[in-house]
Amino acid sequence: MTTHKEFTIPFSGLKLGAHTFEYQIDNTFFESFEYVEFNAADIVVGVDFNKTSTVMELEMKARGTVNVACDLTNEPFDQEVTASLPLVVKFGDDYNDEDDEILVIPHGEHQFNIAQYVYEMLVLAVPQKRVHPGVKDGSLKSEALKKLRELQPKESKTDKDNTDPRWDALKDLLTDK
Repeated sequence: MTTHKEFTIPFSGLKLGAHTFEYQIDNTFFESFEYVEFNAADIVVGVDFNKTSTVMELEMKARGTVNVACDLTNEPFDQEVTASLPLVVKFGDDYNDEDDEILVIPHGEHQFNIAQYVYEMLVLAVPQKRVHPGVKDGSLKSEALKKLRELQPKESKTDKDNTDPRWDALKDLLTDK
């Protein structure tokens, strides 16, 4: 796995106060984590970084698209992605990243890396079920969609008033109070 040096924030050289970082994410970023679910990616991640004398606060925000295959038709499409993740960096005796929103780094450290947090934020921002917008609005023309429509079960026209008399006796129990 790549070390992602560009995601290392050397906070010891930064003055107290607010700072901003921006990262352009493409598919090579995800491939470095051995994540190959996306055909392509074009995402901008902005990090608002606030350094105080005791803690550092980060607000990561992402906006862009990932190209994925539709779960129904396998047609590729651009899925919009928006995400945000707050992160607080504190000093402690030992490194600890078990909490999703708090990173503890040892006293004496002068930098930390946010690549893993960016990766998790972006992967979790993409919906589990990926449906091409053309499927939803009916504009997509594909062989897979045509075949799905052909194989779709036909609606049967049944008389809703014609019920099984055994169930009617049970319905009477609900009204006898």
